[in-house]
Amino acid sequence: MKILLTGADGFTGRPFAQQASAAGHEVVALRTDLTQREALRQEVLDQQPDAVVHLAAISFVGHAAEQDFYAVNVIGTTNLLDALVQLPARPRKVLLASSANVYGNTAQSPIAETQPPSPVNHYAMSKLAMEYMARTYADRLDLVITRPFNYTGPGQDSNFLIPKLAKHFAARASSVSLGNLHVEREFNDIQMVCDAYLLLLARGKPGETYNVCSGEPYTLQHVIDTFEQLTNHAMEVKVDPRFVRPNEVHRLCGNPDKLQELASRHDMPLQAPLLKDTLQRMLAAATPAHPAS
Repeated sequence: MKILLTGADGFTGRPFAQQASAAGHEVVALRTDLTQREALRQEVLDQQPDAVVHLAAISFVGHAAEQDFYAVNVIGTTNLLDALVQLPARPRKVLLASSANVYGNTAQSPIAETQPPSPVNHYAMSKLAMEYMARTYADRLDLVITRPFNYTGPGQDSNFLIPKLAKHFAARASSVSLGNLHVEREFNDIQMVCDAYLLLLARGKPGETYNVCSGEPYTLQHVIDTFEQLTNHAMEVKVDPRFVRPNEVHRLCGNPDKLQELASRHDMPLQAPLLKDTLQRMLAAATPAHPAS
């Protein structure tokens, strides 16, 4: 199957392309800027994909230019879908990556797909707007929407929490400055997320939304403790007000039942690496290589 992949050079795009290629698919990276409507239409027409995995987005919640969230995440996705519906043979499946951030702060935990969205920042709002906009194409494209909960792994930008910690522990720094310490998140492995996307591309029901999650949240303190155990190194943790976001989502834990039921029904089990193993891989990737003597 020929998969057109947006965001191919990103944190998720790189390992997804590797795993999809290993599974026998042809992966073609979209190179046109999503905001360039006509050039995008021409590239899509030239490629004639069998399926599309749309990962490109402004994904860092603390991104400075708020208008970029909407220009890329909403209008850019609209441009992509407009191009796809103009193809002589439309793709068999279009997977759109949204975010669990659309749920916002809720007392419900774990969160199922039936939970009403309540976004509390521009990133989440743009993703929800993207979802609603995309549904207007449901009569013309077989769409599957994913809402991944927090995930990490080697190659993630150090603007994000876990790679920042891995970098500091690998360097055996004396201290690290963080934002809100009183948060609880799933910290799933990028490999599991890519496996889930391949499952949904093959077996996801058109028109449906799926949480991509494990249902296993961890406190930030647990993550720090695990890094300390792996490195035998302790750091002073400082709270920097600049990193404390307004409208912070305090706890994000998903209900994986819908995704797991799909995986079980098609005998495609999803293996979630242990958090300790994920953090160990990230430490190895963050450790500077020493030249041979």
